[in-house]
Amino acid sequence: MTELRDVGAPVIEGPVLEARDFRVWYATDRGPVRAVDGVSFSLRRGEILGLVGESGCGKSTLGRGLIGLLPDGSSRDGELEFEGRDMLALPGREQRALRGSDLGMIFQEPLTRLNPLMRISGHFEETLRIHRPELSKEEVEQQALAILRLMGIPPTRYHAYPHEFSGGMRQRLMIALALVLRPAFVVADEPTTALDVLVEAQIIRILHDLRTEFETALLLITHNLGIIAEACDRVAVMYAGEIVEIGDAKAVFSHPKHPYTRELLRSTISLSTTGLNYIDGAPPDLVEPPSGCHFHPRCPDAMQICAARHPVDRDHGDGHRAACWATDLAEGLTLDESDRAPLEREEIAVADEA
Repeated sequence: MTELRDVGAPVIEGPVLEARDFRVWYATDRGPVRAVDGVSFSLRRGEILGLVGESGCGKSTLGRGLIGLLPDGSSRDGELEFEGRDMLALPGREQRALRGSDLGMIFQEPLTRLNPLMRISGHFEETLRIHRPELSKEEVEQQALAILRLMGIPPTRYHAYPHEFSGGMRQRLMIALALVLRPAFVVADEPTTALDVLVEAQIIRILHDLRTEFETALLLITHNLGIIAEACDRVAVMYAGEIVEIGDAKAVFSHPKHPYTRELLRSTISLSTTGLNYIDGAPPDLVEPPSGCHFHPRCPDAMQICAARHPVDRDHGDGHRAACWATDLAEGLTLDESDRAPLEREEIAVADEA
């Protein structure tokens, strides 16, 4: 569909988005919450990066922080470049102008994001007229119908209201609204939440196809490791505001380098599952996170050094990076005997797991 492409637009060399030591802080009465704490990664054009981790680890905050969609009382620092531009140095007005046209977001729960009093046609007209004021009414409708056809939604539904669509169709509408402006980078925050497995598979297939259609770089946030394995080129595992492991999705899932990744994979359920596995305890308080490796109070491989010193993020080959002392020791790093001594884990009360 050539009408959906900017044929004459210049091709940007290098990463579409690159974060280096990126942080997001929330101000609270107890002190700053380190919701995203020193995250580094890059995304190429047409690449899908999956972001996985427990609830409260900072996944959604990272996604919103990358496009500047944060509430009052929050702050960003570090380095963040989008197509070579320093996002954190841009004035607020210029950053807001990039959202929608260059930076997109697909939200959870589309029924709460779509105006129930507006027809679908009104949603597209509002979006395109704000960001593409030069388009005529006929061109607006043409572009809207073209992206809806790509989503598998017939033109006859263009003037329907959001409540007249099923959950899966509404999620497709959210994807269409995010992509009708052809942004270079999109955050998809739990796009398959509350959908049945068949509709979920359809949505993932659409996202997978669209990255080749539009060459959009996509950050896919989810709890579902199966979706990551099916749809993503690379995966980043997040814990307590940090990316503890990142690499090719197949390599990370077949040979995890961090105990947290390994325990997440053990907790998945399949047809061969005979018992439920889980990780003891709960994610830490991000106002006062544990010293050293933040995962050490719950880690079965924790050593004395894990509680004392933060692990170094190391490359284990082909861009597969992880920050774990136990993995480094297993791969030949020399540690003092006192550092290698097993760390006695405190007993976790039931209340602490809630």
